[in-house]
Amino acid sequence: MNNGFLIKIHSYFGLIAGLFIFLMSISGAVLVFHSNLDTFQQPNVLLNNGVYAGTDEYYVSIKKQFPKAQISNCVLPEKNDKPVSFIIYDSSYKNGAKALEVFLHPQTAKVLTTRGGSNDFRNNFMSWLSKFHNSFHAGKTGEWLLGLFAIVFLLSLITGIILFRRKIIAVLMFDKAVYNSKNLHQVIGVYALLFNLMIAVTGFWMQRYVFKKEFYAAYEYQPILKASPPLNFKFDAAYAEIKKHYPDFTAHVIYFAQSNKGKTAVYGSRSRNAYIHSKKFADVIFLDSTGLISNTRFINEIDADDRYDIINSQIHMGNYGGLGIKIIYFLFGLSGSLLSITGFLMWYRKKLKNR
Repeated sequence: MNNGFLIKIHSYFGLIAGLFIFLMSISGAVLVFHSNLDTFQQPNVLLNNGVYAGTDEYYVSIKKQFPKAQISNCVLPEKNDKPVSFIIYDSSYKNGAKALEVFLHPQTAKVLTTRGGSNDFRNNFMSWLSKFHNSFHAGKTGEWLLGLFAIVFLLSLITGIILFRRKIIAVLMFDKAVYNSKNLHQVIGVYALLFNLMIAVTGFWMQRYVFKKEFYAAYEYQPILKASPPLNFKFDAAYAEIKKHYPDFTAHVIYFAQSNKGKTAVYGSRSRNAYIHSKKFADVIFLDSTGLISNTRFINEIDADDRYDIINSQIHMGNYGGLGIKIIYFLFGLSGSLLSITGFLMWYRKKLKNR
């Protein structure tokens, strides 16, 4: 296979996936700081000397304010000075077809404010951006395009490695002859090579489901808005029992039962879990209709394939480390957009030269 053919393949792949890589690079880099940036669009909490309310009080407050709402889940704040977040579906917002986020004061349990879900660009930008990054807000079509472009991006990286393999060593050896504006595309590509390969592989693995026949099966989901029932048990007491059995478990999200016989799922993580596992969704403890522990699904209890999928997503999103990891992901994440721009300029200059 000669270099001329490879250059054409590399150029075509780059041009086809260029805009995709640019958009995914920018949005992905920003989403690394999802939780940090989202706090700017959350209400401020003025604390007093009073005690903190419990989940039972929060639930009662939501039921009082939105008596006909379907209460999906509650996100517990990581810090005491942050509001408690509930996701509900209520006819007062988009006729109950879209999620509504309700913020409560952690001490008084009073409603502070509300905002829309992933379709609320103005008030919930980070959720909007997350949905854009996952599907371009285009449903199944967007998900399929993500899978396709992930393959194209991976192939463009592989052809780039073959084409510029000699310059890889020169760049790493700091050869002055390589460090000029004409070779900017290759220099950026070398330094971000491993990172972009990792992003391309993990991204494709997350989207591989779009290439299975089940993805194309006709499926129409018609949501039925149904008011959530009052809690059958005291959740705070049930959580105290959970802490007795699993003292190193910390809850993050509570998915409430939608019927009197349903189960309540408490998502969180144990401190013994490996750093690569999610600190918010690694473990699940299910409570029955009386508040007793029904069963568990800890990270070490699930199938190996499911566990690898969790690790894969953690690596792709950079959720396994602290601020240092996030900064590295942000900086290297932007390399994709730079490769798109410099690659397009190389192609455009060559086109003008040929003319």
